Amino acid sequence: MNRPVVRIVATEAAAVLVPAAAVLLGRPAFGYSILAGLVGCALLPLRRLWPPLGVLGVLWGLVGGLGWPSALVALYALGRRSRRLRDTVAWLVLAGLAAILPVLLMQDLAWSDAAITVAFVALWAGAPVALGLLISTRERLTAGLRDLEAARDAALCARESAARAEERARIGREFHDVVGHHATLIAVGAAALAVSAPDDETRLAAARLRVLARTALAEMRTALGLLDEPAGRPPGVAELDELVARSRVAGMRADLVHDGEPAQLPPSLDRAVYRVVQESLTNAARHAPGAPVRIELGWRDDTRLRVRVHNAGVSRSEPCSTAFPKGGTGLAGLAERVAAVDGELISGPGPDGGFVVQALLPRAGAAAAVGRRDPA
Repeated sequence: MNRPVVRIVATEAAAVLVPAAAVLLGRPAFGYSILAGLVGCALLPLRRLWPPLGVLGVLWGLVGGLGWPSALVALYALGRRSRRLRDTVAWLVLAGLAAILPVLLMQDLAWSDAAITVAFVALWAGAPVALGLLISTRERLTAGLRDLEAARDAALCARESAARAEERARIGREFHDVVGHHATLIAVGAAALAVSAPDDETRLAAARLRVLARTALAEMRTALGLLDEPAGRPPGVAELDELVARSRVAGMRADLVHDGEPAQLPPSLDRAVYRVVQESLTNAARHAPGAPVRIELGWRDDTRLRVRVHNAGVSRSEPCSTAFPKGGTGLAGLAERVAAVDGELISGPGPDGGFVVQALLPRAGAAAAVGRRDPA
């Protein structure tokens, strides 16, 4: 026999035998008092099926005057299994009437004695019910607190998971912007070298370089979780000249033009401008190799900064790079970055068959002008 069964049997034996012993030790008021009290004790296990059955079983014992030992057990079970107090009131009143009516009808009591009797019966009938209700309420509150703690832990885990996912997405965009840009320039330079090299050995080395650049881009996503933020200030508008110069060294025809007086920008906006230009140069090198690229930064509007990158259409005589597969998430990630600083990104075909990427960024918080720089 397993432990739960033994526990139930022991509990029921105690619940029946202890009140029965109290009944046998009591003074019977009627001839049927002991029998009615023992029957009520024997019917106590019915309270496990439905608590009011236990109350019904002890009513004759209460009428006979020896039903209180078993009634305490039945009324406690009634309160213990009840969800609301009003569900137990009717049975509580019924048990009280069964105990008090015989006394009031068969004895001539003064009103003070009758009041004391009613108060005594109400106390004895209400106390076990109240105790059962309190214990039941405490258990429900404890279970509710456990659920709240579990929900709080789940919310914290979800928040941490969302933060990690957002950080991974940010690192992925940074990795795509930086490594994708430089790897594309390497591949474009290698493709140009493979076309213009006079000997087979140089062309073979250039082809290998293109394969290595493509492999690096294919495998870089496996290491995204291992990256850390680069030290120092992130690149911004001040580094655009260097970015354009590197693109020229790689064979691109890129020009940077400032329309108006450059101004100091907030860090988030400053970095967004750099990423817009960098991603646009990467796309131009990938999809329109050899085409001229013009980068314009419009500073004349005090409320917003206009960043426009336009590359002309590529002629059929110019070789197209096949170092990278077409299609990606560059513009989608760029649109998210621009939206993060309350800006707007517009991209699409240009009037001359090329492609235009234009970002309109709010200049709220921009400081005074820092001096205009001539385009490199």
